[in-house]
Amino acid sequence: MSSTKSLLEIDHSSPQPLHEQVASAIRRAIAEGEAEAGERLPPARDLAAVLGVNANTVLRALRTLRDEGLVEFRRGRGVSVTGIAPRRSAVVDKARELVALARRSGYQPQELAEIIAQVSAEVS
Repeated sequence: MSSTKSLLEIDHSSPQPLHEQVASAIRRAIAEGEAEAGERLPPARDLAAVLGVNANTVLRALRTLRDEGLVEFRRGRGVSVTGIAPRRSAVVDKARELVALARRSGYQPQELAEIIAQVSAEVS
């Protein structure tokens, strides 16, 4: 996941809690194949330094991912990605459904993008 470190970004101004952002970034890296099954993740301290957050924030995110079955903790071996991966295709499938619905309803792509941005701001 050393190449993934550059892909992990945290928005310190976002209202989304930092641990959730860290978990989401790692979850996405796994879904995108940047961190593969069996691969060891960098130590929490290293990830924290790269992301500019406290190591406890990273550990909290990793515990969330462990509870989801995406990573496993091994004494003396650190944290590894399990064989279970979130499906990026599920998000793409939902996006296709949304685009199809928007087209049927007469919305242009730019209008749909604006709706998504608005809803995203409301959910955050």
